[in-house]
Amino acid sequence: MTPTRKNILPALLPLLLLAGCSRAPAIDVAGSFFPAWMVCLTVAVVLTFVVRAILVRLRLESEVGPLALFYPGLLTLITSLIWLTYFR
Repeated sequence: MTPTRKNILPALLPLLLLAGCSRAPAIDVAGSFFPAWMVCLTVAVVLTFVVRAILVRLRLESEVGPLALFYPGLLTLITSLIWLTYFR
């Protein structure tokens, strides 16, 4: 059986999917390694609470729109920005 495009493509697909698994970004916290995304998420949760406290103090929380969309969106934005700033 000679290799053809039809035979090779299914064999190469798993290799393409594993190409991003070269290393796992981990951070040493008190001698224990944590995934970088977990640290980014933890910092983002704290910063989101800080932003909420500022908005409540300035009486602007009612102006930001649906809170059920605003705070998860803010959390996602902060998490992504931390990840891109420090780990990319």
